[in-house]
Amino acid sequence: MKRIALIILFLFPLLLSAQQVLTLDKCYALAEKNYPLAKQTVLLSEKTNTEIKILEKERLPKLDFNAQATYQSDIIEFPLQIPNSNIEPPNKDQYRATLDANQLIYNGGNIAANKKLKTSELATQQQQITVNLYGLKSRINQNYFSVLLFQEQEKLILSKMEQLDARLKEVKSGVKYGALLPASEQILKAEMLKLEQQLTQSKFDRKKALDNLSLLLSQRLDSKTTLVNPEILVSSQTVSERPELQFFNLQEAQLETSKEVISKSNFPKLFGFAQAGYGNPGLNMLDNSFQDFYMVGLKLNWNIFDWGKTKEQKQAVDISKEIVSSEKETFLLNNSIQLKEAENDIEKYEEMLQNDVEIIQLRDKVLQATTSQLQNGAITSSEYITELNNLYESRIDQQLHKVQLALAKANHRIIKGDFK
Repeated sequence: MKRIALIILFLFPLLLSAQQVLTLDKCYALAEKNYPLAKQTVLLSEKTNTEIKILEKERLPKLDFNAQATYQSDIIEFPLQIPNSNIEPPNKDQYRATLDANQLIYNGGNIAANKKLKTSELATQQQQITVNLYGLKSRINQNYFSVLLFQEQEKLILSKMEQLDARLKEVKSGVKYGALLPASEQILKAEMLKLEQQLTQSKFDRKKALDNLSLLLSQRLDSKTTLVNPEILVSSQTVSERPELQFFNLQEAQLETSKEVISKSNFPKLFGFAQAGYGNPGLNMLDNSFQDFYMVGLKLNWNIFDWGKTKEQKQAVDISKEIVSSEKETFLLNNSIQLKEAENDIEKYEEMLQNDVEIIQLRDKVLQATTSQLQNGAITSSEYITELNNLYESRIDQQLHKVQLALAKANHRIIKGDFK
């Protein structure tokens, strides 16, 4: 006895692992983690960090090496001969090599503004991915509750087969002793085969929905996977928490940041520069020999008049903000309509389930009376099967309405964005 207990204790974890149990929230989490689009969140972050590093390099000095050799058709000549002087005209062939350095000193905060814009763009792009991943929840709902429906249908078909098998054994006994005609047994056998067909169809339909769900989750699911019927509470709060709203807000913030970049682009830019070189001639054009030379200085660049370009660019940004605002209003309107439809569906299925309970109770009483009549040979097998089908159709309708109610509640939660 102790040995058996030890074997059961050893095998129990293996039995649990063999049967995979999935909840709806677990499916959501797996999709957000494993769906290929989710990888873009990290990639976008890496891309933005690289772009910011590139912007930072604008502050570093720029070094350029230049070299040239030229031959010109004419040169500078002095028209008069100056006494006691030996000024030679420049050579027609000239050579120069220089190392030029430029250092940004001030650019009106343009680099900082562009870094801020890159960060804002990253937040918007990542939120767009969040919105796209959120859209998977509706697809998961459809497949999850389809699997759940077929799962419950299989249970009902098996229960119906069990009950029909009991009647078949009774009829066989009646036929054997001549109390019932052989046709009664044949009718029940045909109905049993029909139920086996329905069970096969239900299993394949469940497998199809399960395979679709498996692809969405990037998780291997098989026939042993059991889905849990979720208990979903419908929140009474009216404020929508959909990720699309945060996306619209981030778009507006990004556009506002772009206006700052536009303003900074017209600020004065101050550079320091230095040049060291070697050539013939050098800076002294009257000395026809190879010389080294250098030059240092400051350079200011300020576009003080741009023909209203900056103003028009800002106007274009303001128009884009109005477009985003109108898209947000449209989304809220459509979201309210969808929410109202979901609430109506919930009320509809709740009322239908109340009727289902009464219908099943009545059908069950009728079947009990019919079973007694069949056992006593008062009715035919066909009449019994009719009432048996009526009862199980009612039970299937009840399970269908339960799943539809759960689906309506799950869709209501998605429409509202209520996942706290």
